Amino acid sequence: MWAVRHVTDEERRARLARRHGLAPAHRYDEAVAATRAMTVLHATEAPSVHLALHARVADLAVADVDRALYEDRSLVKQLAMRRTLFVFPRDLLPAAWGSASARVAGPLAVRLAKEAVAGGLSEDGAAWVDAARDAVLARLAGGDELSAQEIREQVPEVAAKVELGRGRWAQPVPVAPRVLGLLGAEGSIVRARNATHWRTARPRWTAMAAWLGDVPEPLTEAEGYAALVRRWLWTFGPGTTADLRWWLGGTLGAVRRALADVAAVEVGLDGGGVGWVLPDDVDPEDPVAPWAALTPVLDPTVMGWKERDFYLGGLGPRLFDTNGNAGTTAWWDGRVVGCWVQDDAGVVEVRVLTDLPDEGHAALAVEAERLTAWLEGHRVSTVYPSAAMAPSATR
Repeated sequence: MWAVRHVTDEERRARLARRHGLAPAHRYDEAVAATRAMTVLHATEAPSVHLALHARVADLAVADVDRALYEDRSLVKQLAMRRTLFVFPRDLLPAAWGSASARVAGPLAVRLAKEAVAGGLSEDGAAWVDAARDAVLARLAGGDELSAQEIREQVPEVAAKVELGRGRWAQPVPVAPRVLGLLGAEGSIVRARNATHWRTARPRWTAMAAWLGDVPEPLTEAEGYAALVRRWLWTFGPGTTADLRWWLGGTLGAVRRALADVAAVEVGLDGGGVGWVLPDDVDPEDPVAPWAALTPVLDPTVMGWKERDFYLGGLGPRLFDTNGNAGTTAWWDGRVVGCWVQDDAGVVEVRVLTDLPDEGHAALAVEAERLTAWLEGHRVSTVYPSAAMAPSATR
């Protein structure tokens, strides 16, 4: 099939600026709209959700995000692609439950069954997993919200520990969090209200049915992948098959089937590659005026593609850790140009790693002031610092 047209890197960056709401002139009005625009938000680290939305929403308050997560429940945390925790728009959950989340839950159940046998909990690991699952669901069925520790204390079936590792590396590990992770991936339970402030994750768990009230049926695997791919293509397209396979955490066959199901259209990319867009999304994108933005650790834009040269250039080793986790990023005119950190007083400092015009430095300084004011002196920590974020890092 011949490519419909060629989409340059410059045009891809213009699409990113508008659709991701990163250019200040194109920010969204509220948290749910911004989340839907991004398909999902990374939630591995609790503050990333709030900071990712702050980067994309004008006049956002912490309470706005918490309201969407815990009161309106229009945004819901769900383990899904690549065994990663995301915040989903509520309407997209059935797609994940039938596809990406199911792909995660299956191996988790198998591994937990093996651990139960190896740890001496049962000679029938699968039966033990079923009994543990049923016991937790029975305890949460009434809508109580309990921490992992409270569940461990109140549900004898998951109170045990199993020894993992061998020799000097062996250590006892509680099984309750592993059972909760499995049930969360299945969509049977959900991370409910946070027991502490927004910068730290201490979730309480409850039944998904109690949390949502009306729980729709999961889509079939094919329908679910198609729905996820359709959203991803609007957000990140044009993207390559490799991009989609990595982001989706699925097989090549599942990606190709989903692309066919949504009637995705091929376009040419700079460098000779082939990307995909939705059939009603082939029109050229107008340029965007130069813009600046500061995004958090594991931001969905930075993590949206596997092939990142069109916005990251050669800065990857300095801005990602060795496991592929992105640290904070500073953007100028559609490209990542550095990172940001905070000093002891919580003031945001931008570290630029490449040459910028004075206009770029000035725009990033404005964004640093905006983020500093929003954080109100609170410091945000991370377990995924990049090399550029280290105290001793210099350009």
